[in-house]
This record gives sequence, structure tokens and C-alpha cells, in this order.
Amino acid sequence: MCITNKLLKSLGDSYAMKSKLEYIWLDGGVPTQGLRSKTMVRNDFGGTVEECPIWSFDGSSTNQATGDDSDCLLKPVAVFPDPDRASSYLVMCEVLNADGTPHATNGRATIEDNDDDFWFGFEQEYFLWDLKTELPPGFPKGGYPAPQGPYYCSVGARNAYGRELIEEHLDICLEAGLNVEGINAEVAPGQWEFQIFAKGAQRAGDEIWIARYLLERTAESYGMAIDYEPKPLGKHSDWNGSGMHANFSNGAMRDLGDETVFTKICEEFGKHIDRHMSVYGANNDQRLTGLHETQSIDSYSYGVSDRGASIRIPIGTVQDGWKGRLEDRRTASNADPYKVAAAIIKTTKEALA
Repeated sequence: MCITNKLLKSLGDSYAMKSKLEYIWLDGGVPTQGLRSKTMVRNDFGGTVEECPIWSFDGSSTNQATGDDSDCLLKPVAVFPDPDRASSYLVMCEVLNADGTPHATNGRATIEDNDDDFWFGFEQEYFLWDLKTELPPGFPKGGYPAPQGPYYCSVGARNAYGRELIEEHLDICLEAGLNVEGINAEVAPGQWEFQIFAKGAQRAGDEIWIARYLLERTAESYGMAIDYEPKPLGKHSDWNGSGMHANFSNGAMRDLGDETVFTKICEEFGKHIDRHMSVYGANNDQRLTGLHETQSIDSYSYGVSDRGASIRIPIGTVQDGWKGRLEDRRTASNADPYKVAAAIIKTTKEALA
């Protein structure tokens, strides 16, 4: 091999050993936290979270610190391959104070589920948002499309908008190892949903946030933004809005086959409306009105197969001998899944104490 070829091979091997680690975290946005990220380049990275060092960032630029004491820390908690970039990984992080304690914006650290007894399935709804029209695709400027009805799970250019972006996002999520269980068009033009299930509350939250990050990044190349507001077209608009229904279970719910377990849990949730509404997403009062298959934000109900209830008991849970899950339908699309899971776990544990 000539010297030039040896040199090129050496440079190639050196480059191949470098990996891009995209550190992703939640900022201090109020009332809704946003996603931030920055890239670290590492040599000989093996793809494990243990190899990811803690990294500092300027918290005063993300509404998480003051300028005179600006350092915050990123603690890696989960790593996923990044299909969109060569030799790259997505690193989900918790935010810590400079002394290593959890930052006030760190919802993940509030989850009390050390043994992954709780399983979560989140149904993430959202709107694509055309930056040229400042409307969802399918909405004519200065007007409205036909009422909801033909758009849910639709096919064809008259009713389904943005499918190319949606399919690309799904492929990227699956290649990244996220446990996406499905996607579908929702009840309004340009509104879509994906579902993620995980055994363990923290893992479920990690995967929702990574999927949101990938959705935002994928949409960039289409000139689209992602709108997670529960009623982005206004509180008086005649659309269901966007939620993030939280399906959950623990070992007692999955294994005992006891109706009283579910009754105790459902009754306990009714005692803590404020606890849950405080973390179920900003502007959720515009969505939870008692209309459009919702219960009012200040009321509470539960029932079998009741899509207008606060908590729906799926018919499958009953048919399986009271073994299964519950669905909290109140969670807004812009809620933090970490904080949602923490509240659900706390209330469920109190019910069964």
C-alpha cells in the first residue's frame, strides 16, 4: 500500500472512531417546557449511557439560572442511535443544579417507580403547522375546512395532509429503537397521533421526549413546525383539540383480577383533581370543556368505555377479568410525560396503600 493510501486509511479510521452525541434536555420555558440540544463529539464511543459524561451548559440562556450563577449540568439517562446523522446518538438528559441535585425543572427526578412496576402507554396528538400560512395543512387561509368527520384515520389527498413527513418520522423512530406502537391521522386536517408504550415510567417519558425531538427536527426540512397546544385553533373552535391520553397499569392492576382495585384507584383520582391538572398541560381548560368527548376540567368521572369521562376503564380490562389498565383522558398534548407519570403513580399508590 502506498504512503498516500496508508495516510487516507489512517485518517478514515480516525474519523470512523468519532461519534456525535446529541445531548437533549428540557428547558425552563413557562408554562410549557421546550426541547434544547447540543452536540458533543467523542472518540471510541460504544453506545452506552455509562460512557456519556455529565456536561455543563449555560442555564441563564434557557431560563434555568441567573447570569451570575449560570452553570447547570446535563446528566445522561438514556441513549438511542440517531438514524438521521452518521455515527450519531441521541442522549436524553436530566438537568441538575451545579451541586448535582435535581433542578426545579427536572420532572423525571420526581418519578417514584424504582422497580418499573408501572407501565405507561401515551397517545401523543399534535398538529402540523405550516409556517407560510400559520395554519395546519388543509386549512384554507381565512376560512375553515369541512367539519371533523372524514379526517380521522383517513386516506387520500382530500383528507390526509402531511403523510410524507409522518411516515418519515415513524421510520426514524423505529430505527432509533423507540417502541412506537402505531400512528394515525386524527379528527382535524393536519392533526396526527403516535403511540408509545414502555415498561417503566421514566423509560416511557424518555421515549416520548425523544420522539417529540425527532418530530420537530424532521419537520424542519418540510418547512413545518409542530404545535402541541391542546386547542391551537382557539378555545371556541369546533375541534376535539389535542391530548396525550395516558394509559397506565401496575402489577396489582395487571395480575390480581379484582374489580375493587380499579374502583379504589378511580375513586382516589377524583380526590386529587388539582394535583393532576397542575401538570396535565397548559391551557388545558380550553380543551376540557365537557364537549368534544371530554369531561370538564373542574369535574371528575370514570366509567367503562366512556370517552367523555376523566378516566376510561377499557372494555378489555373488564373482559379479561378485571386485569389490565386504565386510561386518563385528561392529559393535554403539551404535558410533560415525566410529571404526568409522577402524579399518576403517586395517586395510584395512595389508593392501594
